[in-house]
Amino acid sequence: MADITLNRILEERARDLALVVGNGMNRYANASITNSWDHLLLKIARHCAPQISRVPAGTTLTEFYDVLELRSRAKIGDLQAEFCEEMGGWRPYRHHDMIMGWARRNDCPVLTTNFDEVLSKAASASFQRPENPKFTSFYPWECYFAPDLIDDPCEAFGIWHINGMARYKLSIRLGLTHYMGSVQRARGWMHRAGEENLFKAKNKRDWRGAGTWMHVAFNRPLLIFGLALEENEVFLRWLLIERAKYFRKFPQRRQDAWYIYVDDPKDERQAGKLFFLEAVGITPVRAASFDAIYTNPQWV
Repeated sequence: MADITLNRILEERARDLALVVGNGMNRYANASITNSWDHLLLKIARHCAPQISRVPAGTTLTEFYDVLELRSRAKIGDLQAEFCEEMGGWRPYRHHDMIMGWARRNDCPVLTTNFDEVLSKAASASFQRPENPKFTSFYPWECYFAPDLIDDPCEAFGIWHINGMARYKLSIRLGLTHYMGSVQRARGWMHRAGEENLFKAKNKRDWRGAGTWMHVAFNRPLLIFGLALEENEVFLRWLLIERAKYFRKFPQRRQDAWYIYVDDPKDERQAGKLFFLEAVGITPVRAASFDAIYTNPQWV
């Protein structure tokens, strides 16, 4: 696709895409006043570990959470429960409504790293939990928000939470330890012995993740925005590496992907991040501004 822009991707690939969105949706414009992840983290830090007042330079947010958990004397799950409670008042804004409305009209799956239910509120989507005897609230990866139950995650609009959802407090992936647990679980689905794994399945539906958000990640073109995708996003970056390996093994199943970003000349890590993304088959696409992303006229 020559002269790739967000506008052109939305115009030409609307019916193919899956959106992958992060906390940038909640940081844009007035949403940052009520839906602030950073403020929430520091508020809880002051409450459970008053000796810690800020995130020190050189410490990622995931590591910061692990430190909070170590410093506080809360029982397992208490900090996750507090995060969920604090996010209960977060609400959608106009750009949430526009983008989720576009996704519904185009039967576009949405994968989000957010825990809150702002996107599902914007889409007026209901919580769906398919019957599964192996269901665990630690990894409710088959659960989603949608108007109705979905047969194939790739073929209909639904909002899937990659890092856990607020209504299942133990599912919330906050620390580095949590991310490594997600890697371990996903790796078992993709590489475990036997035929029910992604890398051996002759039919791409014959694997354990076929009814989860992971199926979307490997079988749809991805439009990624609102995500810093920095080094602390261990799970998602690892998953993108596995996606690239999968397409190398099954080149006929290869899917496009784009990462939409606003250039920041002061960010010393930006060049390394773009290098990584291109190496795993994701095309960086520069947007002129955050307005050009979140209030793009193609969303209407």
